[in-house]
Amino acid sequence: MTKKIYYTLTDESPFLATQSLLPIVQAYAKTADIDVETKNISLPARILAVFADKLPAGAVFFGKPVTDDLAFLGAFTQDPSANIIKLPNISASLPQLKAAIAELQKNGYDVPNYPDAPATEEEKAIRAKYDKVKGSAVNPVLRQGNSDRRAPQAVKNYARKHPHSDGTWNESVKTHVSSMQADDFYGNETSITLPEADTFKIEFVSESGEVKELRAAKPLLKGEILDSTVMRMKSLEKFIAEQMEDAKKQGVLFSVHLKATMMKVSDPVMFGAFVRMFFKDVFTKYADLFKEIGVNENNGLGDLFKRLDGHPKEAEVKAAIDAAIAQGPSLAMVDSTKGITNLHVPSDVIIDASMPAMIRNSGCMWNKDGKLEEAKAVIPDRSYAGIYKATIDFCKKNGAFDPSTMGTVQNVGLMAQGAEEYGSHDKTFIATGKGIIRAVNSKGDVLLSQNVEAGDIYRMCQAKDAPIRDWVKLAVNRAKAANMPAIFWLDPNRAHDREVQKKVEVYLKEYDLSGLSISIKSPTDAIFETMTRAKKGEDTISVTGNVMRDYLTDLFPILEVGTSAKMLSIVPLMAGGGMFETGAGGSAPKQVQQFLAENYLRWDSLGEYFALAASLEQIGTPKAKVLAEALDKANEKILDNNRTPERKLGGLDNRGSHFYLAMYWAQELAVQTTDSELAAKFAPVAEALTKSEQEIVSALAKAQGVSVDIGGYYVTQPELLKKWMRPVEAFNRIIDNI
Repeated sequence: MTKKIYYTLTDESPFLATQSLLPIVQAYAKTADIDVETKNISLPARILAVFADKLPAGAVFFGKPVTDDLAFLGAFTQDPSANIIKLPNISASLPQLKAAIAELQKNGYDVPNYPDAPATEEEKAIRAKYDKVKGSAVNPVLRQGNSDRRAPQAVKNYARKHPHSDGTWNESVKTHVSSMQADDFYGNETSITLPEADTFKIEFVSESGEVKELRAAKPLLKGEILDSTVMRMKSLEKFIAEQMEDAKKQGVLFSVHLKATMMKVSDPVMFGAFVRMFFKDVFTKYADLFKEIGVNENNGLGDLFKRLDGHPKEAEVKAAIDAAIAQGPSLAMVDSTKGITNLHVPSDVIIDASMPAMIRNSGCMWNKDGKLEEAKAVIPDRSYAGIYKATIDFCKKNGAFDPSTMGTVQNVGLMAQGAEEYGSHDKTFIATGKGIIRAVNSKGDVLLSQNVEAGDIYRMCQAKDAPIRDWVKLAVNRAKAANMPAIFWLDPNRAHDREVQKKVEVYLKEYDLSGLSISIKSPTDAIFETMTRAKKGEDTISVTGNVMRDYLTDLFPILEVGTSAKMLSIVPLMAGGGMFETGAGGSAPKQVQQFLAENYLRWDSLGEYFALAASLEQIGTPKAKVLAEALDKANEKILDNNRTPERKLGGLDNRGSHFYLAMYWAQELAVQTTDSELAAKFAPVAEALTKSEQEIVSALAKAQGVSVDIGGYYVTQPELLKKWMRPVEAFNRIIDNI
């Protein structure tokens, strides 16, 4: 019986890499009677899925009929046979969403414009559909299990043999983290555990007593944790002004670190506050103009400049912006050569990518002259800022980490069934006036409430009991399997974490913990102990909530092995199947830019290689196990022989790495003795690839150095992708004839 693996088509450089890698994967898998089928969960595919009613019957996207593949995979996670390989996808900011809409329209798809200020019921319905696509729209659907993420031993061994630099640190470094001390999400959080199943709706009650429903009633399960909190906008604005003044006084770069992609409602608004406050005089002077041309500070300076393009006052406003930059603190840059600041695009401000990069660069970011400079890292909310402050303080006192001796930090993350999805989805609101936002149960009782003023950001979150119980089980199992201490990172000063800790303490009693070291510590204490152990070469498992999982599985891999793209990320689905996540997409946009300019793709598919091996192991048939074992050995050869992509033009790129994967994998299959049929099948493949190595690698190198047209950034053309991502016919012929 044929087994099935679903392989996701996503966005940007992971999507480009798939065009080269997938034919190899499909060809090898079919020899073990495994069908690798694609499901398109890219940003444009998700847009078309929610507007399928506006498309003609039989509409096609990227060679297949338009279907809601995300919904299909979400349902499939409940199947015990589920086997999904999930690549990084865009968590779309509003500018990214609008750009994808424009490309779809350009290609003849009749999707509506995004209504910035919906007035009619139709516009409100359109906006609601698009809001389902924005931000972290994919992961809550697919992550129906908790996360087991770690560096494979082969990757760790390679990093120790070929250590990268984690910078130079000492106590004279002026880089530091600044956060609010009150009126943030952390300080205002309240939390309860539901004693019985119920429903809750969210309401705004104005000062006059008028009640407006913000979200209709939805179910709550017995034992579910429910939170509410608020960020005070006036306090945030005051804090920003203070930090601007302090950065200028200390002579360090002013930099903002948020998560405007995953936290798609709350963080763009905070980002907008930084834009508005940094250019306060500009926004005051040109308020009428900005209203006329539809400027929304939440979309950043880049969007403002687009709307100004061609306007009679364009030069005047740009001069005022330049003057504000000159008068303010030195601003951290995303791209100094193009003049792109830290405040240009909200999706450029991704804290889990930006902070580890800063820490690796000795606490420095790029200034306007393209030079590294020490910085103030402004992270307004204290909920997670402390881990970065502690890391910087640790490095100042103890020096930089040494990847050649550093221990490893694995992670078990709570994320199943939408656990701890903060600042996103349908439970985050911007207060329209003074009053109360409250959660009300089916009896009309108020479960949680927060006083608000206009502009305040209100958010709620849920964490169900079953995922927490499963998370504890996964942590215990990992501690046993890895023989490492496991630390639950829970903050006793945070209302949500106190509720979680009560459950953890109960569920840990269900296991025999003899011989294990399992503890519960505050995030600050936990990261200090973890870093102390790592510095001594000792290993630790971090057991964290969803957002901390997201942050730590970039921070420690980047310090340990230089990247988070090479991690093994397994999601044991609670219904019994498995999802295997690959890499991290934080650098994907820059890689696409380089590919289009130079026909050089530096995306490292090692994460896909490791995910595929784990996926084949789960299939579990004898032939699948042989494929998996051979792939593991091929992966070791990839690392030992340094066949991963180099950063700059002229070296081995993503496509060259794929060639070596195919060759090493075929060689291992040809010499294994477990399955003679597979050995006979791959002997001629290995011979052909080995014999043609220099010819194929040389041809791939010669293809570099020219600009590339793939039809678009979001909406690409299959025939053009094949031309550029599979440019060597000799290689294609060997693979296609397997």
